[in-house]
Amino acid sequence: MAGLQRVATSTFSFFAALFIAAHAIPVSARTTFDAVKAAHRSSDVQVTDARGELLHRLRTDTTVRRGVWVALADISPALRSALVLSEDKRFYEHSGVDWQAVSAAAWANLWNKKTRGASTITMQLAGLLDADLQRDAGGRTVVQKFGQTVSAQRLESSWRKDQILEAYLNLVPFRGELVGIDALSRTLFGKAAHGLDYREAAVTAALVRAPNAAAQRVAQRACHVLTSVQGNSADCEALDMFTSAALQRRDYPASEGIAPHVARQVALQAKGGSVRTTLHAPLQRFAMETLQRHLRELRQRNVEDGAVLVLDNASGAVLAWVGSSGELSQAGEVDGVSALRQPGSTLKPFLYAQALAERRLTAASLIEDSGTQIQTAGGLYIPQNYDHQFKGWVSVRTALGASLNVPAVRTLVMVTPDAFHKQLRKLGLPLLETGDYFGYSLALGSAEVSLLNLANAYRTLANGGRWSTTTLLPRGKTASQAALDPGAAFIVGDILSDGMARARTFGSDSLLATRFWTAVKTGTSKDMRDNWAVGWSQRYTVGVWVGNASGAPMWDVSGTSGAAPVWASIMQFLHSAVPSAAPRPPAGVVAATVEFAAATQSPALAEARRTEWFLAGTQQPSFAMNSEAPHAYSAGAATQKGSKKSAQLHARIVAPADRTIIALDPDIPPSRQRLSLQANGTNLRWRVDAKLLASGNSAQWQPWPGRHTIQITDPQGHVLDAVRVEVRGAGVRTVPPKQARAVTF
Repeated sequence: MAGLQRVATSTFSFFAALFIAAHAIPVSARTTFDAVKAAHRSSDVQVTDARGELLHRLRTDTTVRRGVWVALADISPALRSALVLSEDKRFYEHSGVDWQAVSAAAWANLWNKKTRGASTITMQLAGLLDADLQRDAGGRTVVQKFGQTVSAQRLESSWRKDQILEAYLNLVPFRGELVGIDALSRTLFGKAAHGLDYREAAVTAALVRAPNAAAQRVAQRACHVLTSVQGNSADCEALDMFTSAALQRRDYPASEGIAPHVARQVALQAKGGSVRTTLHAPLQRFAMETLQRHLRELRQRNVEDGAVLVLDNASGAVLAWVGSSGELSQAGEVDGVSALRQPGSTLKPFLYAQALAERRLTAASLIEDSGTQIQTAGGLYIPQNYDHQFKGWVSVRTALGASLNVPAVRTLVMVTPDAFHKQLRKLGLPLLETGDYFGYSLALGSAEVSLLNLANAYRTLANGGRWSTTTLLPRGKTASQAALDPGAAFIVGDILSDGMARARTFGSDSLLATRFWTAVKTGTSKDMRDNWAVGWSQRYTVGVWVGNASGAPMWDVSGTSGAAPVWASIMQFLHSAVPSAAPRPPAGVVAATVEFAAATQSPALAEARRTEWFLAGTQQPSFAMNSEAPHAYSAGAATQKGSKKSAQLHARIVAPADRTIIALDPDIPPSRQRLSLQANGTNLRWRVDAKLLASGNSAQWQPWPGRHTIQITDPQGHVLDAVRVEVRGAGVRTVPPKQARAVTF
């Protein structure tokens, strides 16, 4: 009797639900396969290069783990078979509802027998597509079940079987946060869906029925599925251990690929889970591997971080963006391309370009390279250079090519820090402080800039002084604006491509010299914290930074041993089959033969007669100095010691001033750095830390890190005057020069 009552109740519920379902067309019945596929959103952003090659995958949705939409043809045949056998044996025979299974389920329900249920794959898909049909913790209501029935039949009338199966496999929830076959296969099995074997397919099919069941239960269910597919040959004993291991595995990291920093920047631009960038995958990969390989070689010199940027000169497109050394770094999340660092000598080309454009100097003009002291509001500024007796009078070409510091500071005195600051901002370097804030140290790169902005400023030199923005996303041609005089930009580029101009510092066999035309400048910041190499060819601009994201100083890393080898390798890669010709001089630039001469009182200038480039109207055939120039600001320095006893005024140290702080130059070998000592008096002896150095009114001292006392004495050893100085450097022990390793600044 009770059984008949259940049948009557079920019959009434059936017709009531059927009436409701027939008059309310479910949402899933009105949608199309193409619309469902188009609406699918991966929890990850796929970042590709300009040609569509995958560069990086980055998770952006933390609420669910959903992979890309996978076509049915790209899903393992083993999985397709296992799923149909497990969930819907008559999938290819019914029209959405398996009435045979429904009858079996109803009969089992009548006699309180357990059964697998009659829900087909199509019905389950209908529940996934329509929120109103989705089951809650208590299961689906009668209305929902019949809504599924109607929706499934309508789906079958408008969708093909392969579309239904494809959509189901991409939308079905699996274990935990995993939704869809792509996320499951990559997370639990570490492979794409097309590579799943029968054992993996059995575990996958088992998870459809019981996604969050214990590993043992999943293994039992997987064994049943595998047996239905392979028969008695199924190995269920090994399947138990395999299932436990798979359910514990997480081989699908949140960020994976070769462009993590780019992926974070462009993630918001993704459409349909994918975003195409301007990067070039082979170049990106080569740049990353080259940087890592070189940093491994520098590991013993306390260097672990670096960054590389490659720009297309014409369009400003970013072709490679390596923000860090990855696994070699303790701060791999820090993007070295956009981080602010001190650029060192890499700002000098823009300073000389400004001086040329303002017609204060020409490439052949002579500037004195000697010890100097400049009075500033904060005290004496003493730019330190190297060589036993400095270079004396040098041309602008030599001063820039050899990266001499004192001539650069003298040039900034002419241009003024404020004017140079404005010029740098026109070049896209967003310096927040004023030129007066930096003072004359701005000539040596005391400001902070990013590799991105610095490389783009060099790209401005490559483009004849015209500046435009860079881009990571494909775009049309953008407007550019004049930022530098084109003639000055050309002359500076010619200097930076001149191996002979570099030779006095870097030698004639420097790796900065390429077999094709390039212009390049290196730079190192205070205490050897940052090392740079930035330059361009006819088509590309390449910028490289190495150092430590923490700001820790490097040890014994010079301008040519830090960033330059990476720069040279990348340039060689770019031009392995692409030529690079020297640019043609723009209108308003003329060539003229010049010669250099010196008066009999002066030592001969070490520059030979040559053909030089000039802005029209500034050329002249001869450059000479009539006498030695006085040491700049020496009188001002003398006033700093007015507190000395009058008995010592006839013998006094003029330079350096008391309590002077001297910074060693990181681009120059320490054995070649000298501090010029000057004094008034007769028959003098120089002592440093009580040790005799030299005799006379002047001397050259090789400084090393630490605090030192410099004295002048008479022949009998009586101290006539003394000053205290501090020498700062990085990466060396504070030992005398003979034991010190290379120190740069």
